[in-house]
Amino acid sequence: MPEGNPKETIHKDAAPRVRPNLTDYDRARAEFTWVRARAALEGQPGGGLNIAHEAVDRHAGSDRGGKVALRCVAPDGTADSVTYAELAGRTSRFAHVLRSLGVGRGDRVFTLLGRCPELYTAVLGTLKNTSVLCPLFSAFGPDPVEQRLRLGDGRVLVTTAALYRRKVAERRASLAGLEHVLIVGPGAGDLPGTLSFDGLMATAPERFTIPPTSPEDMALLHFTSGTTGAPKGAVHVHEAVVAHHATAAYALDLHPEDVYWCTADPGWVTGMSYGVIAPLVHGVTAVVDEGEYDARRWYRILAEQRVSVWYTAPTALRMLMRATPRQGPHDLPASYDLSRLRFIASVGEPLNPEAVVWGQEVLGLPVHDNWWQTETGCIMIANFAACEIRPGSMGRPLPGVEAAVARADCADRRSPTPPSRSPTSAIREWRACSV
Repeated sequence: MPEGNPKETIHKDAAPRVRPNLTDYDRARAEFTWVRARAALEGQPGGGLNIAHEAVDRHAGSDRGGKVALRCVAPDGTADSVTYAELAGRTSRFAHVLRSLGVGRGDRVFTLLGRCPELYTAVLGTLKNTSVLCPLFSAFGPDPVEQRLRLGDGRVLVTTAALYRRKVAERRASLAGLEHVLIVGPGAGDLPGTLSFDGLMATAPERFTIPPTSPEDMALLHFTSGTTGAPKGAVHVHEAVVAHHATAAYALDLHPEDVYWCTADPGWVTGMSYGVIAPLVHGVTAVVDEGEYDARRWYRILAEQRVSVWYTAPTALRMLMRATPRQGPHDLPASYDLSRLRFIASVGEPLNPEAVVWGQEVLGLPVHDNWWQTETGCIMIANFAACEIRPGSMGRPLPGVEAAVARADCADRRSPTPPSRSPTSAIREWRACSV
């Protein structure tokens, strides 16, 4: 356990290595407008907006095309790079694959994949095609997979042979709307009713013109966990990319030169909003770890990939806290060069104060907690790089976000009303009676 007092406020260095994007909280809130946030993106001619264009094509078509977009670490520890130009070609190929199958605007494309390069290709190629992407958690059992495919009216599923056999094959007959199953890697030839993802990609063109995309066009369909009943679908439109971009700048302090690692599974909203979309929209290099959790592996990735911004979960941090050799809590992380790491953030569940202090004492950096939900699609409340941290606090509302505390038994509560200045499905302001 770290020596620091988990109740003490943590003050920041007056001269950080990198100037934070948000240095004056009150001024940022006063000056922020969603119109200006939208103007920070390129957009399409005529006012259109497409997430995949902002995340890939606008970088690939500039002098950033040769920059590394994805740094993919295989289970054996070897790493391969994918540039923005290469990712643009791959995602365009997948958009053509969908077109060749008759899949178009608004059709639902599901992914049941782990953290792998093909996931990024499928996600962004789907959005280029103006189809709707719905990610599934690869650890789901057959029941939740079937349930979500049915609720989401899945027409296409991209998965592996092993996952298909274990979770979908026996239930395929009950999913009348599921027309196409694309198998990543080997095995498609042995599975009736499936197609080879790699085979289709090999013959598809590398250039694709993204159709005009309305900011209000449906882009993402996420499902809640189902812990309080049947899983509920949360729809996010292409204009949500405005919030992905703005919140990643403020809450994660992303800069173009960063190497960024989000450990969240892409089957959940964190892994999609901040593991796939936000880092690429910012033009950073994103680390993709295809292996399973192991404390030494994680420290090795942080060191070898020169990670500067790390977004992870409280559970993972507590596992790292316990993974300390008998010599002392500093010995394991001290075995690796973590000098490039400058910002750590966490989300997914309440972050205990001891974990915040552990980061400060052992890693030399406090952990910045933040809060949001599947329904919001982006971070609402956060601790910021330039602001002090009170361990145990989720922080303060982001610029452009209004937060309030509502009494549970308030009889005068009204329906959620979107502020006029926020993008639909990206930000919602809850207006309720005062406490």
